[in-house]
Parts: sequence; structure tokens; C-alpha cells
Amino acid sequence: MPQEHNSDQYTQIDGNGANLVIRTEALTKTYQLGDQAVYALRGVGITIGENEYVAIMGPSGSGKSTLMNLIGCLDTPSSGNYWLRGRLVSELSDEELAHVRNRDIGFVFQTFHLLPRATALANVELPLTYRGVPPEKRREMAANALEQVELTDRMDHRPNQLSGGQRQRVAIARALVSDPAILLADEPTGNLDSRTGVEIMKLIEKLHAEGQTVVLVTHDREVAAHAHRIIYLRDGQVERDERLR
Repeated sequence: MPQEHNSDQYTQIDGNGANLVIRTEALTKTYQLGDQAVYALRGVGITIGENEYVAIMGPSGSGKSTLMNLIGCLDTPSSGNYWLRGRLVSELSDEELAHVRNRDIGFVFQTFHLLPRATALANVELPLTYRGVPPEKRREMAANALEQVELTDRMDHRPNQLSGGQRQRVAIARALVSDPAILLADEPTGNLDSRTGVEIMKLIEKLHAEGQTVVLVTHDREVAAHAHRIIYLRDGQVERDERLR
């Protein structure tokens, strides 16, 4: 069974003395399409510290989705290294990566990915079920996560009884329930109207203010502007790294 975190996973620090949650070194990802090699990432090196709020931006084909998949431990690099909380995760087995995904990364997608027949509470409990958390404890943790996203009064509702914004709040609560190292949000407002999208971005800002490290992947400049730092990718490389505040 994979081991829980140990103390040597928290030893990497940045130049300002802050704990590093993410560090990549010369990450590459190459896909083979027939006889042709497609270079999605070409030596990407970034660092993201604890409680940062970072957006990753770039045009279609820039490599941002590939980088998100690597950061989220959904894929492994062709070469290079990736440390998450000081642990070299780029060399882990599939089983170990699955454990890291479930414990350390909270995913938020534009399409919500909720179970249609399950209540909001049951949807939020799901990652804890996979971890073997006892039923009473996971109900308590899921209820607390729904309270964080201001959805306590909708715990027993199913997705088809919720608005798009409420469904995304349930998805965010599910991402938060394991107290992840990273909240990794991929176009979190992509399926929402503009007013609801602003509400969801305000919620993510509130979670960051409460101490959550947030990595936001988007092509939308207005969405990226909510972050405190933007990493721009182009042609599989970091074009620039801009701090907004």
C-alpha cells in the first residue's frame, strides 16, 4: 500500500524561503504520431510555492494541457523531473501516482464530472471512499467541504436539481475534501455564464486567501487576471513568467 507523506517531502524551498509545492526541471513530453514526433513540451522548468495563485496560459498547441496533465500526475514526462511537495513524482509507478492524485491534487474541470444519481454530499465523499475513510468520518469531511463553498443547503440535491454554478461548487468541494496540496482548475468557468463565472472565480480567490495553493489553466485572459502570477507557454516552452501582485 502506498505510504502517506513523510517529513522529507517538505524540504524544498524557493529563494524567499517559502516551501515549494511544485518544481519541474527540464520537463519534456513527446508524442509519436506514426513516423512523426510531436514535441508538446520542450524543457519546461517552473516553481510554484505554497499558497501561490498561478495561472498557466497559452494559445492552442502551446503545451498548457500537457503541462497540466503532468502537474496533475495524469501523465508522466518523456524526460526531466517533477517534484510535488519535495517528492520526485516523475519516477513513481502508476499505483503510486494514483495515490498522489487522490491525496495531493484537487481537480476542477469545466464539465464538473459529477455522478448524476448521487447527491452533492455523496459526490463530495467519493475521493474519501477510494481512500477507505470510514462512512461517518467521510460524511463529516464532505459536509465541511460543502460548507467551504457555501452549499450546505444543497447537500441532498442531485446534479440535475442544481444550477451550473452550484454544480461547479460541488466539484470544487470534492476537490477540497482531501485537503490537497494543489487545487488544479482547468477552465473552471468554461461551461458557465459570465455572472456565474465571476462568482466561481471569487470563490477560488477566497479559498486562496484561506491558504489554498491554486493552479489555474486557461486560455481566457479575464480568468487568468484573477491569479497573482501568470506563466505563459508557447511552442512547449515558458515564454514568460509574470507576477501581477
